[in-house]
Amino acid sequence: MRKSKWQLFIICIGVFFSAVEAAELVNVTALARNGRVLVSFELAGAITDDVRSTIRSGLPTTFEYDVRLIRELVFWPDSTVAAATLATTVRYDNLTEQYNIARMLDGRVEDTMVVEDEGQVELMLAQFDRIPLFSTVDLEPNMAYRLLVSLEMSPRNSWFGWPWSSAAAFGGSQFTFIP
Repeated sequence: MRKSKWQLFIICIGVFFSAVEAAELVNVTALARNGRVLVSFELAGAITDDVRSTIRSGLPTTFEYDVRLIRELVFWPDSTVAAATLATTVRYDNLTEQYNIARMLDGRVEDTMVVEDEGQVELMLAQFDRIPLFSTVDLEPNMAYRLLVSLEMSPRNSWFGWPWSSAAAFGGSQFTFIP
């Protein structure tokens, strides 16, 4: 039996929306203080059973957040003012039963630590608080800006290989820059 083009189209739309629906939401806030845009975000329930078993296997697990500061323009496409990448990599040592954690900003290691508590690992993977990512020098007063955050996890746990990169989680917030 041959499927019509409409049936295939409906199946593709269903797969797309189920993938979008499966993505988690990142709670994002922005605060402009002392010449910097302070970015905070959190992904609730970041460590699923699959992620936990991947970490416990000793395989390095990375949560990489792409953060974009976008200026909202009326009657014109929005423009990206600045972008940064925050990443946290966790490696579990089965011999010492400790987690080695490294936090990076744009590929540079900013902080490393060793912890034994799995709850601390989840906080380090899924929560960033008031990170000074962007300068306010390029921001125009009283203009609307949007902060977008998307998460890529590696290794990937999905069963379906998209031909393009799809975020495991995403979120955003809007703010008006008032100096």
